[in-house]
Amino acid sequence: MKRLFSLAACVHIILFLLVATAFADGSNAAFNIGYESHLRGDLKGAIKHYTSAIEKNPVFAMAYQMRAAAWQQMKRYDLAINDFSMVISFGEPYFQSVGYFNRGVAKNMAGDYYGAIPDFNQTITLDKRMSAAYFHRGIAKKKTGDTFGQLQDFREAARLGEPNAEKWLNANYPGWKEMASGITPLFTP
Repeated sequence: MKRLFSLAACVHIILFLLVATAFADGSNAAFNIGYESHLRGDLKGAIKHYTSAIEKNPVFAMAYQMRAAAWQQMKRYDLAINDFSMVISFGEPYFQSVGYFNRGVAKNMAGDYYGAIPDFNQTITLDKRMSAAYFHRGIAKKKTGDTFGQLQDFREAARLGEPNAEKWLNANYPGWKEMASGITPLFTP
């Protein structure tokens, strides 16, 4: 009886692994077709295949990431934001950082600057060296009237190597590199 139970358990485990592998293969195949469509500029086709990959593997963070990118390119920011939220839910810590960053960018593009700032804050908490997060948070801060915060973020972004921040600082505040850590506002709101 014990042998029969052990054999049945082994068969169930093997079947589970085979089914899991089949689903993974199916989701990867759909993702790859979606990615090829995306590269060709066929955003609707890419979304269709990314969706198929997600249906086969509901925790496929990269499929959510790429579908969100396609939605964002189509200016469907609400759908992109939803998918970036799924990336945050299902991704590993580095992937979560990218999810927060991209969701913040989508919120910026949608005009939700106050909503974008916490996403950039979380990105920076997870990855303090992501210069683009400081840059985009600076943009959101500027749009909310926080020019002092914009300057601080652009300065940090430039220090970390963000060329757009450095270009802006050089054009608008040529002495920014020599500034002491106690930053004074450039402009009064």
